[in-house]
Amino acid sequence: MRDRLSRRFFLQAGAAAGGGLMLSAVLPVTVRGAAATAMLNAFVEIAPDGRITILAKNPEIGQGIKTMLPMLIAEELDADWADVTIVGAPVDEARFGRQFAGGSMATPLNWEPLRRVGAAARAMLIAAAAQGWGVPAAECDTGPGKVRHAKSQRTADYGSLAAKAATLKAPDPKTLKLKDKADFRIIGRSVRGIDSPLVVTGKPLFGIDVEVPGMLYAVYEKCPVFGGKVVGANLDAVKALPGVKDAFVVRGGSKLEGLLDGVAIVADNWWLANRARAALKVEWDEGPHAGDSTSGFAKAAAELGGKPPATVLRQDGDATTALKGAAKMIEAHYAYPFLSHLTLEPQNCTAHVADGKVEIWAPTQLPVPGIKLVAETLGVPESAVTLHMQRCGGGFGRRLRNDVMAEAAAISRQAGKPVKLLWTREDDMRHDFYRPAGFHFFKGGLDGEGRLVAFTDHFVTFGDGNKPGSSASMSPREFPARLVPHLDYGVSVIPFGVPTGPLRAPGSNAFAFAFQSFLDELAHAAGQDPVAFRLALLGEPQVFKTPPDEDGPIPDFDTGRMRGVLELAADRSGWDKASLPRGTGMGVAFYFSHLGYFAEVVQATVSQKGEVRLDKVWVAGDVGSQIINPTGAENQVQGAALDGLGAALGQAITIDKGRTVEANFDAVKPLRMDQAPPVEVHFLTTDHPPTGLGEPALPPVIPALCNAIFAATGKRVRKLPIDQGDLAWG
Repeated sequence: MRDRLSRRFFLQAGAAAGGGLMLSAVLPVTVRGAAATAMLNAFVEIAPDGRITILAKNPEIGQGIKTMLPMLIAEELDADWADVTIVGAPVDEARFGRQFAGGSMATPLNWEPLRRVGAAARAMLIAAAAQGWGVPAAECDTGPGKVRHAKSQRTADYGSLAAKAATLKAPDPKTLKLKDKADFRIIGRSVRGIDSPLVVTGKPLFGIDVEVPGMLYAVYEKCPVFGGKVVGANLDAVKALPGVKDAFVVRGGSKLEGLLDGVAIVADNWWLANRARAALKVEWDEGPHAGDSTSGFAKAAAELGGKPPATVLRQDGDATTALKGAAKMIEAHYAYPFLSHLTLEPQNCTAHVADGKVEIWAPTQLPVPGIKLVAETLGVPESAVTLHMQRCGGGFGRRLRNDVMAEAAAISRQAGKPVKLLWTREDDMRHDFYRPAGFHFFKGGLDGEGRLVAFTDHFVTFGDGNKPGSSASMSPREFPARLVPHLDYGVSVIPFGVPTGPLRAPGSNAFAFAFQSFLDELAHAAGQDPVAFRLALLGEPQVFKTPPDEDGPIPDFDTGRMRGVLELAADRSGWDKASLPRGTGMGVAFYFSHLGYFAEVVQATVSQKGEVRLDKVWVAGDVGSQIINPTGAENQVQGAALDGLGAALGQAITIDKGRTVEANFDAVKPLRMDQAPPVEVHFLTTDHPPTGLGEPALPPVIPALCNAIFAATGKRVRKLPIDQGDLAWG
């Protein structure tokens, strides 16, 4: 996501209920080149007893944002964290600005604006105290939860000042001085997730826990071939089953992101609804993609890979001539599969449609687009739809799609009752928006001194015509572009009918594997240490700036920052000092994504039978000048690394006859606890604005593991997931 946050920022104050202080902020935001829009937000309420309520505006999907964003406000407010209560904000972008979870953008978009919200509240409280004491505001300062006047040794707690402060004019935020880093008391301190006690004790918190009076339960059967249509179903037989209240066909459209044809079964409880589903027989029109298959895609990719690319993505110099003149030319083909998001909480939504109004309870990463989709699906105005954001039991990009909301609303309307729609694990895996599969046909040329002088990639992906599908495109700036004098990137597209979408570190989670693994091949072909080869390729520190495109600004790439994390990872892992037994190896990789620079080293042991044991992971990251919540940050990085390792070792979605073959965790395997290695995390602090953490730590771990396997066995992994049966040695 390439959202830009405007520098203009205005504050308003108004009296809160109970005589407290309600602080609001106007945050003009330009999104994807659209005109700036003024949005009124309310974040802070101070009660007479000194309790401070701070609203957390973004969806919580396990990334800790419900705790982190209020920390920014509380710091500049100079609040006593023990006095702070955090409440999830309602969905209202006119008040709160953009409300979404995706792209690791919460920190860069809110780092300064939300601190200014807290600073303005603090200034108003100081002004209220100064007026009451008859002293200049400049003579006053604050301590945790109170205003102080050193000369008279007077203090006043925030609760006693709240009502007076609410009557004052808010200051111009541009005049406010934010705290120096050395003065932080909350930012930089490890703070437990505000919902963690509820999560670990199993309290109702997630979308799956929602209960509404009079609610019925629903399951929804869709065509196993994506986008297929209902021809007929044995509805009368299903309706006669115990506990079933109704069964009916729901007609949908052709957009995979929205409501599709299906059969709904509504019952007194979910168990009865799902049990009745086993008796459901549906005749489907499977449509034009019933012949799609993973084997067919691979055959098409091999044919396309042997031809010139259909589209030229980037051309620097003359790569064809440079390859012919290279001292060594290395060629390799890499492939990776479709992947499912594997959220632990299956898709669910509770909906109540009545009297032209729609009320929704849903775990979602994009609440406002969800409202728009429901309104469009039902043909009602957006103002008729109320959405209650629920905590998400995992998102990873899956809940950027709101198809389940459209389904629940349509079922509730036909049932005439509030309905909770809950997908099974099989539904979740077979009707996902998968990380796209892809194929890379690489060539690299080295000169006599082992320098990379030519590099080409023919990327075969999926889409329509020559246009890649959702999350299936590649940037012309993909590393090592701009650092190799002769470089060609080209793309060819395979037509398909599989729904795709973003998965944690979209694109990057796949490209890092292919590019960083091939760079490792080039390093060994050059007879160079993989770390030294990469450092030589990065060269002296420089910043590559790219003009904005039609989607908005493009992040700069700083080779110096990448060198910094690569050197840190090598140092902390003992890269140069490691003396490992046969069958054990260390691999390295780095990647820049979502504004974060990460380098990672994996040590793995491969038995003579080919069984892979993960020994340890070292992670070095540069996400700017400040880690806001160290515990949360470390958890995010560790989770990302383990997530990537699980995907590399045991995850793939295969297609046969137009439908997904895998259905549950027995076939698509998340990393098991007994497989998880220690993950040692180090942050390199640099003089840059803080950026996000949920995604950029994932991409390098996959190639680092594959490169470690090569170091241990001499065998290259060029296809995911890793086939341990091919790794036997000795």
